[in-house]
Amino acid sequence: MEEPLEINHSDIPIRLFKSGFLEFFTHVHPITIIILWTPIIIGSFYWGYSLHPAQGGLLYLPVGFISGMAIWTFVEYNIHRFMFHFCPRAAWQQRIVFLFHGVHHAQPRMKTRLVMPPAVSIPMGIFFFALFNWIIAGLIGQPAWVGPVLSGFSLGYLIYDLMHYATHHFPMRHGVFKYLKRHHMLHHYKTPNQRFGVSTTFWDSVYGTLPKDG
Repeated sequence: MEEPLEINHSDIPIRLFKSGFLEFFTHVHPITIIILWTPIIIGSFYWGYSLHPAQGGLLYLPVGFISGMAIWTFVEYNIHRFMFHFCPRAAWQQRIVFLFHGVHHAQPRMKTRLVMPPAVSIPMGIFFFALFNWIIAGLIGQPAWVGPVLSGFSLGYLIYDLMHYATHHFPMRHGVFKYLKRHHMLHHYKTPNQRFGVSTTFWDSVYGTLPKDG
């Protein structure tokens, strides 16, 4: 059973690298990801539109977009559970897990470490673009679908990161937002081995990591 890390509420961030240059890239303001990913979301969707088949309508655009968002929720859950909460078997693995996510559990209210650094999210985005292109354009033979799927996937990621920031720093006292905030706070302070979803609890229900009390 994974135990919660000792919580550090200091305003002084835990230092991750001796190098000031590398340390700089571990701190990200949420406006950064909005500026970075909004053009990618819009550009990918337009790219998909520009490739629309001569025969047929544009239904593939909303269908692809919604599918991309749904795919993100699945990726979000699995990355959080199996990568960020990987149980290390060696010191170097423990170091990597702490760099990626352990530091957030150790210092959960550090504002500049609540969204994914572009040094991580950009390579991840490139990987999934290549994967979608290989499967959708290469194997299925529908290149026009790649753009809207990537656009929806990227928006799903952006919503996740902003939702994560909000759960730690906004009141969120009503409706689904209150429920998601409670869900994530319980993950941090009570059940770090459960409740891995941030933007949705759907996959927690599917995988059985949503306790009976919600």
